[in-house]
Amino acid sequence: MSELDVFLSNFTIFVLAILCGFAVISKVPATLHTPLMSGANSIHGIVLVGAMFIAIAADSPISYLLSFVAVAFATLNVVGGYVVTDRMLQMFKRKPTAPKAEKAEG
Repeated sequence: MSELDVFLSNFTIFVLAILCGFAVISKVPATLHTPLMSGANSIHGIVLVGAMFIAIAADSPISYLLSFVAVAFATLNVVGGYVVTDRMLQMFKRKPTAPKAEKAEG
């Protein structure tokens, strides 16, 4: 297999993954997006670990750059997921109520 065949094969898989992800995400209603994001944080963590393994195998300047970008984006994805989940959970906390003032006797 030539390098062009390998590139085309990898590029085809990449494009199909983008299209599949877009199709799946676009079908999720807005009310379910945030709860699903909190469950997907583990998947984002796996992506981060995968990006780190790719960074270990980097052997040229362009692969160093791409692996750094992959790790940075994966990290932003994980952190963003947890921030959104925390904000979602804050909506369900009870707000503290002020103690009722006692009636003055008199």
